[in-house]
Formats: sequence, structure tokens, C-alpha cells
Amino acid sequence: MRYPRLKLVAFVMLCLLPVGGALKVGLAGQFWLPALVYLLASLVCAGLYWHDKRQALAQGQRIPEKVLHLLEFLGGWPGALVGQQAWRHKTRKLSYQLVFWMIVLIHQAIWVDWLFLGQWKHIF
Repeated sequence: MRYPRLKLVAFVMLCLLPVGGALKVGLAGQFWLPALVYLLASLVCAGLYWHDKRQALAQGQRIPEKVLHLLEFLGGWPGALVGQQAWRHKTRKLSYQLVFWMIVLIHQAIWVDWLFLGQWKHIF
């Protein structure tokens, strides 16, 4: 892996808002659902990336990109990012990366809004 320290710093920075937001919700005594969703979706997503990479190498049945993107959107993007880097999978396909980074941006924007602008507080 090229530039592992830089990638680790970037990953930590990207996870600050979701982790901070999920912890704030959980520690406020409301509920731990956001933290649980991010954790479980990320684990499943990383596993699907591993499986899809193995299938790609064996020329087997692949996981549709829309399934991967849906799981990323549902909170699995941290696991997807780890899977992309760990198995060097889906990192060169520009159309895939554009959708992936839009999903990450949407998650970041929602947490900025919820944590700092207060627009989502009435939901939780």
C-alpha cells in the first residue's frame, strides 16, 4: 500500500464526524443505533469487498456495484474504504469512485448539519 500513514490519517479524519455524532447520540442517552449501523454495515461492506475481489480474480459471480453502493450509503462506507485499500479493489474505476465519494460527502454533510447546524436534531 502506498502512503499508509497518509491514508490512515485521511481515514481517521473522515470518520471523526460520524463517530463523534454517533457517540454524541449514544452518550446523550438517546440511542446507539447510528453507531451500531456504521459498525455492522462497515463490517459487512468490507467483507463484500473481500469476497468481490476474490470473485474477480477467479472470474466468478461478482457483487453488483449498486449493491455495494447501497450498503455504503446505509453506513458501510468506512468499511468500503478499508476494503478498497486493503484489497486494492474498486480503486481505479473512476465512475465507481465518483459515486463512492459522493456517498461519503453526503454522510459528512448530514453529520455537519446535525452536529453544528441543528437541522436534524428533531429527528433524534
